[in-house]
Amino acid sequence: MAGTARSLSDAQPSDAQLSDVELEELDGRFEHEPAEAVVAWAVEQFHPRLSLAASMSDAVLVDLAVRAEPSIDVVFIDTGYHFPETMQTLETVERHYGLNVRVMGPPSEPAEFWKKDPTACCSAYKVAQLDAALESKLAWMSGLRRAESPTRSHARVVSRDRRGLVKLNPLATWSDDDVARYVAHHDVPVNPLVAKGYLSIGCWPCTRPVEEGEHARDGRWAGSSKTECGLHV
Repeated sequence: MAGTARSLSDAQPSDAQLSDVELEELDGRFEHEPAEAVVAWAVEQFHPRLSLAASMSDAVLVDLAVRAEPSIDVVFIDTGYHFPETMQTLETVERHYGLNVRVMGPPSEPAEFWKKDPTACCSAYKVAQLDAALESKLAWMSGLRRAESPTRSHARVVSRDRRGLVKLNPLATWSDDDVARYVAHHDVPVNPLVAKGYLSIGCWPCTRPVEEGEHARDGRWAGSSKTECGLHV
């Protein structure tokens, strides 16, 4: 396992084509290593053709990433439906870390797809924008965690996405307490909606605070069978 990782570390981004077997081996290795190690490997292997997709619920993954590479490409998808607090958090994160976040806006004035077809809305205003952001990339990272919901309980640390890109979830194994400790120890910006019970923050029409005993993702698309926007499928 270690031999595989060493042989890969010398590869340039343009040559970094990892087989499914290698990705599975790396996933097994990083299952037992800290998030910092996952991020450091991703930066070494893929930067500058590496992106971090940030939702602005908190900046834990941004904090980890800029410690490894201050110039890392951070992407935020602006659907046109975000809470004001989320847009404020975006500005706070940019100032706090000295970043120029790459904001991917909707292709036109947002239509009210969410009223008739939430899936089409997510496809047009989230998934399509992430596709555009990742066009020249080889890999990307997200803050997805298994503890967020049962539907994410088997999320891998390292995998290949539908585009053929390497997908990394460095925080996959983290608990809610792990996140809280990191935030406290490193003075990480957090969306003020979190303190109001919004534990998974998306667009305002489709997000509500969670109640005691609910999973973080239970506040998304409440009352419907929809559980994901499509970014992580």
